[in-house]
Order: sequence, then structure tokens, then C-alpha cells
Amino acid sequence: MAAAVTSKAATVSELPAAAAQADALRTRLVAYARDDADALLAARWALQHAALRLPEETDERRDFRLGRTLNRAAAVPRAIAESCADVAMLAAAFHDRCEADLQPDLVVCATLAAAGARAAAHLVEINLGVGPGDAAATDAEAAAIAASTAAAALAPAD
Repeated sequence: MAAAVTSKAATVSELPAAAAQADALRTRLVAYARDDADALLAARWALQHAALRLPEETDERRDFRLGRTLNRAAAVPRAIAESCADVAMLAAAFHDRCEADLQPDLVVCATLAAAGARAAAHLVEINLGVGPGDAAATDAEAAAIAASTAAAALAPAD
């Protein structure tokens, strides 16, 4: 939603490059939502059947397969966090150049995108395949911080 409204604000403000970026991010995030659902289903199945292995499969091969499935389940929310950060930073980047009546929309877009980035970073952090200091968790956290910083820069002063 944040990417779509960012695109609207850019389009109305006659900022075609920003509109194109927002549209690309929206398309990417919709695809990630489908990918995330698929990865979650695969991870749930793999965890429920972790004790099972194919007759020709070794324990090491089964563990490798499970690890790859869990890594995929962490990679998608990591990508979501990064794309949400891009939305927040895009909204902040052209906020001052857009139509004045659409500037509050961009504040909301950056705030929503920051919340999305934070939520996705949390999903990476709790993934069973991600350990402390794992690159996926570190990258998702960095994206959440970047998104929050962009949103905070637009927040009205109290």
C-alpha cells in the first residue's frame, strides 16, 4: 500500500522517475508476498516432517535440505524489509518536491513502510535457521533502521 500511494503522489506531482521506482517496488513487494507464503508453507512442512527422510537420504542430506528450506523462509522477509526501506527512503527523498497536499500522504507511506520493514526484520530474527549475527538478520535489521530513520525525518515536530 505504501508503495502504491507513493506512486500516486509522485504521479500527481509530475515526478515520473519517482513514480516508476514506486511502481517497481509495489510490484516487487506483491511478488514477495506470494513468495513468503510459499516459503512459509514449505518451512512448516519441512519442520513437521523433519524426522522423515527419503530411503536413499542420509541424515546429513536431510539436515541440509531442512536448512535450505529455513534459509529460504528467512530470505524472503529479508527482501521484504529491504524493499520496505526503499519505499520509505523514496517517500522521504521526494517529499519536499511533491504537491503540498500530498506531503502528509508521503509521511504516512514512510511510516507504513518502516512498520513493514520492522515486522519483516522480526520474522527473519525468529526464523529457526537464523542464528545470532546471521547476515539475513543483520541486513533486515539495517533495513528496518534505515526505514525508521527515513520516516522519522518526515514526522512532524511535536
